[in-house]
Parts: sequence; C-alpha cells; structure tokens
Amino acid sequence: MEIREKLKILTDAAKYDASCCSSGSARKNIPGGIGDAAACGICHTFTADGRCVSLLKILLTNYCVYDCQYCVNRSSNDVKRAAFTPREAAELTIEFYRRNYIEGLFLSSAVVKNPDYTMELLINALSILRNEYRFNGYIHAKSIPGASDELVTRLGLLADRMSVNIELPSEKSLNEFAPQKTKKNILTPMRQIKNTITQSKKELAVYEHAPVFAPAGQSTQMIIGATPETDMNILLLTEGLYKNYSLKRVFYSSYIPIGTNKRLPAAAPPLLREHRLYQADWLLRYYGFEARELLDEARPNFSNIIDPKCEWALRHLEQFPIEINSAPYEMILRVPGIGVRSAKKIVRARRVSRLSFEDLKRMRISMKRAKYFVTCSGRTYGNMWLRQEIITPMTLADAGAEGFGQLSLFDEPTKGDVVKCLTGEI
Repeated sequence: MEIREKLKILTDAAKYDASCCSSGSARKNIPGGIGDAAACGICHTFTADGRCVSLLKILLTNYCVYDCQYCVNRSSNDVKRAAFTPREAAELTIEFYRRNYIEGLFLSSAVVKNPDYTMELLINALSILRNEYRFNGYIHAKSIPGASDELVTRLGLLADRMSVNIELPSEKSLNEFAPQKTKKNILTPMRQIKNTITQSKKELAVYEHAPVFAPAGQSTQMIIGATPETDMNILLLTEGLYKNYSLKRVFYSSYIPIGTNKRLPAAAPPLLREHRLYQADWLLRYYGFEARELLDEARPNFSNIIDPKCEWALRHLEQFPIEINSAPYEMILRVPGIGVRSAKKIVRARRVSRLSFEDLKRMRISMKRAKYFVTCSGRTYGNMWLRQEIITPMTLADAGAEGFGQLSLFDEPTKGDVVKCLTGEI
C-alpha cells in the first residue's frame, strides 16, 4: 500500500481523538536540529480539506485486537486497515514539517498484538524523530493502557504531552462495552505519568540538564452519550481526574453511532451537551466551582437553554447582586458574563478609584448579563433587579412552553460574546 493511501486511512481514523488545545510546551531548538515547540500558537485542528493544519494527527495503525463496541477501529468492524512503520511515520512528519504544513505531531495507535508491542512501535517512531532527525517540535503521544511502566517512561521522555484515554465515564460501562480494557489499566499509567512529571520537575530544579518527562503534562478523553451516565456523573469523574491525576485537560467527544450494537444508542447525542460539559469543565478549572455546586441528584443534567454558570446564579439569587467595588475576586468570577480576564481588570481598576457602570463599559466588560447581578456603589443598572418576572419566562422556556422569549438577559450574542464562547469564558 502506498504512503498516500495509508495517510488517507490513518488520518481519517485519528479524527475521533480530540486534541484541540495549545501545546503548553516550550521545547527550544538545539544545534543541528529542526523545529521547536512554542508554548502557544500551535493549532491542533485537522480539517478534512487540509486548511489550517499545523499538527499532523495520525494513527500508527488501525489494526486492533480489541473489540470495543463504540470504536470504529474495533476488530469486528469491516473497515479498511493500514499501518505505518515507525520510520514511515517519522519521515512523513519531517516531510510535512519541511513543507511548513505542520508544527508538530499527534501520534496515537490502535492496539496491535498487545499493549507493549504497540508502545514499542510508538517509541521507535518518536526515537527516529528526536534522535535521527533531531526534531524538537511539539509531540503529543497517546499511551496505551496496559503497557509496562518502563515503556510509559520511555515514551514520556520523547513526547511533550501524553494522554491515556479513559473513554467511558464509568467502570460498569467499560466492562460492558470494552471488556478487554479495565479501569486499573487506564488509571495506573495516569498515576505513573503524574508521579514521573513531579519527579522530573524536582530533578530539573537540581540539575538543569536532567531528562524532561512530558513537560506539557497529560490529558484524557471520554465519550459522551454512548452510555447512560448523567452530566453529574461525568463532571464528578472529571473533578476527580483533575484533583488526583493533575490533568491539563479532559476532552469530551460526543458518541458517533458506527455499529449495529443494539445496546448502544442509534442516534448521536446533541452537540450542545458536549458544549455544556466543556463550559462546566472551564468553571471547575478556572472559576473555583465544584461539581456538586453545578449539579446534584435533583438536577443531574445541564439545561439546554442557559449555560451552567448562569444556571447556578439563578438558583442562588440570595447571593446577588454583589457590589463590584468591594466583592472578592472569587465572587466576581461567579457573575454571569464576567470572565477571568474581566474579573482581573475589575480588581486592578478599583484599586485606583470606585467603579461605575460607565467605567465597566469603558473597560470593554460585557454587561449584557452581568448588569442584573452587580451593583456599583450601591446602585443597580437602570434600577433593574433580578425579579421573578425575568426568571419565570426563562423557566417556562426550559420546560418547553411556547410564546416566551429569553428577554434581555440573553440577547443576540455580540462579537465579545463570540470570543468568550471560543475561549471558554462565561
């Protein structure tokens, strides 16, 4: 099979792996080497028509010995198969880089023969890149669950970021749809990666030229909508992963129906659910929220009408409005419409003088939603308070009632709203 045909098959097979984030790595070039990994600016998006591709995203092979029912590459699925040799993958990466098509590599693989054998293939490909071609660009490598500790360490010394996919949100679902994988085999390498990163940082503090292990940290991915777990189940798992394994990111991928297994949904979940989970994920990482603040047993799923932050605020009106000139930074972050950067602007500016609503506008802080939840020097915005007549139409709309709009609290998005949506600020 020609390289071009292999590339077509294995880039298409890799599209189910999420990796849309900045590199988080700052690996510098070395004498005689090519490429470097900037700490930001690397776009991890791979589009079908080749536009804006700065990361070569491929599987080493889609031959797989596992039969995970939700996976397009499962052993029982009739798909066209291909495999790169480690050298072919390395040479392809270098050729793409020399043509200025990419800035780095995202390399994953299906499990061929067994986890250790597959990991050795991945390590060989990265070794050729790093040692023979002296490539110092960004590399994100997927570790194979069940591989030996030694191989995980070797891979981490070659890659900038590592990830181990948790895939399904519960052990019960994993046992049902991917019986060849276990919770232990997934969490063990996560723990090892976390501990080795910590040890590597300690060694670098003592010796400048100590080996660097996965400097951009680790991430994971889980499939949403294939199994019956609620948003609360998923968010609690996410919170635990951040706290216990120091993950940089948790990626959420909406389930794509690809088989005939009657135990799996026949239709994909709405993409809005994935979006809500990303918004909630941002609240966990940057806004100081906890999972059980956002969801509970009585309300286990996010609203289709409003974002998680605004939903929380409307359920806790007793905490609002807050005085913008004296409220702590942590509380300002909880105001709908005020993001992390805006909250920092407010805290800096109010050290100089008391702020008014006009001052907030001049600071380019969007007040479309925030104006209902804050006061400036004891005054509300246009003498408007969050009242029942504003909340009720939104509640009815959430229940499916007709004839009610979302009022001015949720006007058509401005350009600033669009930017915040893309960055995750809410």
